[in-house]
Amino acid sequence: MARSYKEIMNDITTFIFDIDGVLTDGSVFVTNEGEILRTMNIRDGYALKAAVESGYNVCVISGGSNEGVRVRLRNLGITDIHLGTPDKVETYKEYIELYNIQPEQVMYMGDDIPDYHVMQLVGLPVCPQDASPEIKAISKYISHKKGGKGAAREVIEQVMKVQDKWTLYFDGKLD
Repeated sequence: MARSYKEIMNDITTFIFDIDGVLTDGSVFVTNEGEILRTMNIRDGYALKAAVESGYNVCVISGGSNEGVRVRLRNLGITDIHLGTPDKVETYKEYIELYNIQPEQVMYMGDDIPDYHVMQLVGLPVCPQDASPEIKAISKYISHKKGGKGAAREVIEQVMKVQDKWTLYFDGKLD
């Protein structure tokens, strides 16, 4: 019998995210100088920081390369940032080998075709509500939120709650 996504969440030690369409809504603003600007959700950022501070492995693998995004992610405590990645599967395999992570311990959130093959390799493939149909078809969980609108926060929070780490993260922070 197949395990539910909630049961699989018990095994997650590692969060891997795509950027465009997952941590952003997929829109880009282009300035007159040609600079590309993206919008990221503050609540997603808070959850990413909570995951890092709670001891989870947090990694970003993206085909896009934007130094502003790198700075934002570093400020959240994320050190494994792979931008301009032509082969996400190769980067994923190198990452899990480097840290001795088992595929069943990985939750990967992607939204479009470039994420397809790597999502087939992880224990918990998930996607935002507005992901492509092909990605939705292979996801074990589809967020109720759109990319860049809280989808990352939703799945991080769920994993941390299943593992009783969400409340622990807040102990002493809400007084």
